[in-house]
Amino acid sequence: MEVNQAKQEHLLALKVMRLTKPTLFTNMPVTCEDRDLPGDLFGRLMKEDPSTIKGAETLMLGEMLTLPQNFGNIFLGETFSSYISVHNDSIQVVKDILVKADLQTSSQRLNLSASNNAVTELKPECCIDDVIHHEVKEIGTHILVCAVSYTTQAGEKLYFRKFFKFQVLKPLDVKTKFYNAESDLSSVTDEVFLEAQIQNITTSPMFMEKVSLEPSMMYNVTELNTVDTGDEGTSTFGKMSYLQPMDTRQYLYCLKPKPEFAEKAGVIKGVTVIGKLDIVWKTNLGERGRLQTSQLQRMAPGYGDVRLSLEMIPDTVNLEEPFDITCKITNCSERTMDLVLEMCNTRSIHWCGVSGRQLGKVSPSASLTLPLKLLSSVQGLQSISGLRLTDTFLKRTYEYDDIAQVCVVCPYMSRET
Repeated sequence: MEVNQAKQEHLLALKVMRLTKPTLFTNMPVTCEDRDLPGDLFGRLMKEDPSTIKGAETLMLGEMLTLPQNFGNIFLGETFSSYISVHNDSIQVVKDILVKADLQTSSQRLNLSASNNAVTELKPECCIDDVIHHEVKEIGTHILVCAVSYTTQAGEKLYFRKFFKFQVLKPLDVKTKFYNAESDLSSVTDEVFLEAQIQNITTSPMFMEKVSLEPSMMYNVTELNTVDTGDEGTSTFGKMSYLQPMDTRQYLYCLKPKPEFAEKAGVIKGVTVIGKLDIVWKTNLGERGRLQTSQLQRMAPGYGDVRLSLEMIPDTVNLEEPFDITCKITNCSERTMDLVLEMCNTRSIHWCGVSGRQLGKVSPSASLTLPLKLLSSVQGLQSISGLRLTDTFLKRTYEYDDIAQVCVVCPYMSRET
């Protein structure tokens, strides 16, 4: 769409062309059998056609390249480039020519002109050329506004504009899922697993050059998308990292809190920022695109005021024989606690030691390590339960069941042959 401000012939002509990679020319082969009426006519015509591949004339793909005929599809994350040319079609010398290019989006107006200085004069049959670039960061309707102002030999100041509307489409559909995984033994090494599902929603294949996770300052990240095969890892997606139209891939990352944050129990609570995904791809003939998601957030698991976790537990224990475990108690609240430990026997688990033991005062974000002894009177996979902590300051009780599981075996049972 183009609009002229004045109902008159202008001395200058404005031409705008989008700069993009050419596409391979495709033809529609028409064939028939030799016994049909045309005989080998279609075959000879296709062999004489310069756009076909010699020896493979029936293929739709040719050897020629086609320049873009319009603005075409522009996707979010790509770089929009355009060539602007102002030509003097008259026989007069035009003065004080100012060419301005703005890009209007739904939220802002951007000046894309390389220079805002006016050209002193433009002789007949001469032109002013400019190339503009812009990395597209918004989807929806975009309008390229090109404005030209100049002065004629008679001193008359003229002005006209042209508008070029195009749509910016979404190339990828990105979905994320978080999985909170607690370490087997220590609360200090809690891990978060991020699954990123990326779908190509364009009509052409993509070469996925890079899909990485940039973690926030609180986490270290480990990429889980390669398989170790010696000196270097092999991608789980194979050597050719192509994503066909409407295909989806899952990328997996493991995030672990940095020691200085993991040791502070109150820091990683509530909504925490994980990081952002950085996705780089290439389309036909190497057209490059890049997207960065907004900061990904997840809700950290709530542990209440007091968190109890296991630092050490054996995998297998003998029936009715005492074994040792090591617990870690962390004060996740913002106040000091005075804790008392009570040990309650269950049907299968029996605690050894004195119940109602004073553990003393625990400051906010502080922790203490507690060795305990117990035994099991039932074989099989048993759940360790029955611990209770009481804060004597607020008279508040915290009960802990299903802390961990242990395999109990009978050492005297003979194996049948």
